[in-house]
Amino acid sequence: MKLSFLPREDKFFTLLQQSASNLTVTAAKLRDLMESYENVGEKVAEIKRLEEAGDNLIHTIMKSLHLTFITPLDREDIALLGERLDDVVDSIEEVARNMLEYRIERPTEKAKEMARIILGCAETLEKAMGLLHHRGAKLKDLLPLTVEVNRLENEADQITSQAIGELFNNGIPPIEVIKWKEVYDQLENATDRCEDIANVLEGIVLKNA
Repeated sequence: MKLSFLPREDKFFTLLQQSASNLTVTAAKLRDLMESYENVGEKVAEIKRLEEAGDNLIHTIMKSLHLTFITPLDREDIALLGERLDDVVDSIEEVARNMLEYRIERPTEKAKEMARIILGCAETLEKAMGLLHHRGAKLKDLLPLTVEVNRLENEADQITSQAIGELFNNGIPPIEVIKWKEVYDQLENATDRCEDIANVLEGIVLKNA
């Protein structure tokens, strides 16, 4: 096993950027599924393919951490960023798979709104990953992006609360309530993990700016 004793900054920053880009593409596919609910099986299969690509990236990140003696950021932060980016993609894939396996006839407006928010979070995080290589005061350019992710997550919380209320107050059949409760939980989980990523990024700024 060959160890790398010198920091390869581009290696980790590039891997995290690729992971964030994969998240953005996956989130865009989810929005398309929700807003154009046709060829569902094919769209879910494509999201599954992207989820597998995300798994490969997180495995590469973890392997690289084990093989690198000196890292450009705290290795715990690199690991957390990679894991949480992967978690978001996993949640998106579960949402898509549930839509297919639960034979949901059509998305709700709240589900469409959540898909748009997840895409907004993903796009913002992709921009943030592109700034990670900065040093000193320049790294603080990340902070407005983390604030935006937090804002979007708060909006998602409100929409989820409204959506759950609608499930239990509109005479919806119990089986449909169960199906949609699971879908909404995973949609919210995706935004929660996005907020986790924003929090890690804020910590990185505090340590390195």
